[in-house]
Amino acid sequence: MILEGRTLARQIRNSLPQRAAAVRQKMGRPIHLCAIDSTEDYSAHVYLKKEVQAAQDLGIETEILEVNNQTSATDFVALVKRLSDNSSVDAILIPRPLPSHLAVTDYAAHLAPQKDIDGMSNLNMGNLFLCKTWQEILLLKGFVPCTALAVIKLLDFHHIELAGKEIAVIGRSGTVGRPLAHLLTCKNATVKICHTHTDLPRAVKDADIICSAAGVPGLLNASWLKQGATVIDISTNWHNHQLQGDANPADLEQKNISYSPVPGGVGPVTLAVLLENIVLSGERKLV
Repeated sequence: MILEGRTLARQIRNSLPQRAAAVRQKMGRPIHLCAIDSTEDYSAHVYLKKEVQAAQDLGIETEILEVNNQTSATDFVALVKRLSDNSSVDAILIPRPLPSHLAVTDYAAHLAPQKDIDGMSNLNMGNLFLCKTWQEILLLKGFVPCTALAVIKLLDFHHIELAGKEIAVIGRSGTVGRPLAHLLTCKNATVKICHTHTDLPRAVKDADIICSAAGVPGLLNASWLKQGATVIDISTNWHNHQLQGDANPADLEQKNISYSPVPGGVGPVTLAVLLENIVLSGERKLV
């Protein structure tokens, strides 16, 4: 089974224009998104443009603020503080990767959680990891990292049971791997986090579900996996002049393994979740 994400993404996005319009009417202005664009990483830069255009299509006011290798750490943190303190800014998006000297700053400590639509602020991340059950996740007032949440929504949409399942998450980043692993445990799965020092063939051989976010084309070998396993391919790698994930779809199909395609799987759902979070940032101001 191919676990496509475009149908789910459309379902999530269908109500957003009306919701954004309702917020605009009540606030007397459109929802205001500020996106910090790092031009040093071309892929991230292109994807941010896509996100901003999608937000504009919803009638959201957007502003792009550029940072680069010449931006000082002090100026970057001051920018995050200024946007967080500005009452006319409803949502803040900071895509990764950032230039290395900016990534190691404490900017996440100054990012307003109610505007942090990708759930990366210290408070949002801390509240997430304090949750033990999915009900507690649903009651959070902040935001959860969009890609991690998109994976859960995609699995739920395709009726993939998570409770009691053995799941391997390949990748331990703070924005995808670790928050995803935690969300899965809140769904009562047993999770193993894999990384560059993991013996992958051994780690994934008994897994019911494998979520791969390594960003390495061809990393996940179908011969390692058991019959009937499910692969959620989160990575989008530009390889051989096309987008590819971490697994080879032909090899997965040959072994009767269900998988999410790249493109068309987790990606569209992630964008839909991000757009919904932008609208939520405006709606929550009205409560």
